[in-house]
Amino acid sequence: MTLLVISPDYASHLLPLATLATAWRDAGERVVVATGPATAPIVTSFGYERTDLSLGRNSNAGVIQPEDDALRGFFAATRRGLVETLLHQARARRSDLLWDPVGRAHAVLKAVEEVKPDRIIVDHLAFSARLGLTAFDVPHADVVLGHPSALPVGGEVYGYPTDWPAAFDPSPMALARLHQVCRDVRDAFTQEWNAALRVLSPSAKPSDDALAAHGAPLLLNYPEALHDPARTTLLPPHAFLGSAVRTETVPADIATWLDADDRPLVYVSFGSFLSARGDVLAKVLVGLRSLDVRVAVATGSARALPALPDTWLARTHLPQTALLARAALAVTHGGNNSVTEALTSGVPMLVLPFSTDQFAGAASVEASGTGAALDPNKVTPIAIADAVRELLAGSSPAVTAELGEQLRAKPGPLLARAALI
Repeated sequence: MTLLVISPDYASHLLPLATLATAWRDAGERVVVATGPATAPIVTSFGYERTDLSLGRNSNAGVIQPEDDALRGFFAATRRGLVETLLHQARARRSDLLWDPVGRAHAVLKAVEEVKPDRIIVDHLAFSARLGLTAFDVPHADVVLGHPSALPVGGEVYGYPTDWPAAFDPSPMALARLHQVCRDVRDAFTQEWNAALRVLSPSAKPSDDALAAHGAPLLLNYPEALHDPARTTLLPPHAFLGSAVRTETVPADIATWLDADDRPLVYVSFGSFLSARGDVLAKVLVGLRSLDVRVAVATGSARALPALPDTWLARTHLPQTALLARAALAVTHGGNNSVTEALTSGVPMLVLPFSTDQFAGAASVEASGTGAALDPNKVTPIAIADAVRELLAGSSPAVTAELGEQLRAKPGPLLARAALI
């Protein structure tokens, strides 16, 4: 049996998809990954074959450096808050999500013809790839790697948050403006999707909302226990995978550091992208200095951070899943990989969401009792320290530990393979 994995050229997308594919690899089956060149080393590290497929203008094999104008504009928007950030992302979506749709569709078909897979899994956000598979009637499993709200259901509009934590209080007028922009982008995107679909398959049925289109089966890289049951009833046929947590090797020096101190470990990371908000990361680190904890921080592209205690571990990049396995608490931006990896390790979270589905994810963490959420633009070091202290002393560690046991008992890769058999 051959499994074809189709992923954008981004580490944060490929890593969970590659992890899901380990169920096929470990069963002795062939796995081929269609992605761009930047993430080729990740494909190799999993022992998979690779076929070249670029699905967008950009790529990210690790930590993004926020140097170009588009990224500067995004980070400036995050400083203005929830609505301004989502407005910025909605407007950028006109050109980001459906790059070269006809050309990419034919490239995907070529990859399918060359690999001759028995099963295909594709990133839900790889819209050009899914358009091609849909147009050419190629069966495929659609994997939503982010919070399930990345697939709109009911009356939802893509890009408009389904929920947000109590620490955020956007004005009704601002939210109305955001909702209108998201509707306009949805309509423009759907027109572009349908135009490309007519070229690829003139007899195909056009979409009413291309941002809500999906393949089957639908696989959700998220714990069902954190998803609103009322929203679950609106989903098309689906399977919750819980999480796709990769196995990482701990370097000897980090293993020594882990064993040298028995104080509670707080793991801090804003991911490969939002680590650029070094101003917020600095407030987190100052707040943690007042507590009797030790800290491991993945600094990413952050600059001008405060001096740290000698007993702390600070690196540009750290083996996140390995450190979470030893952590008492995680401070995170709320990206879905970080959230699901922390939950699988039974680690409660303090979430500081900046963009996209991080707001809905943080609200779910808050509502489930697996952590707390604060506004990164308003938070102070004192508030950080107070929140960490309360989380460690409260019920969140027990709640999250129980959920972690459930997730580890049913690993996402095995659930994904079972859904495709």
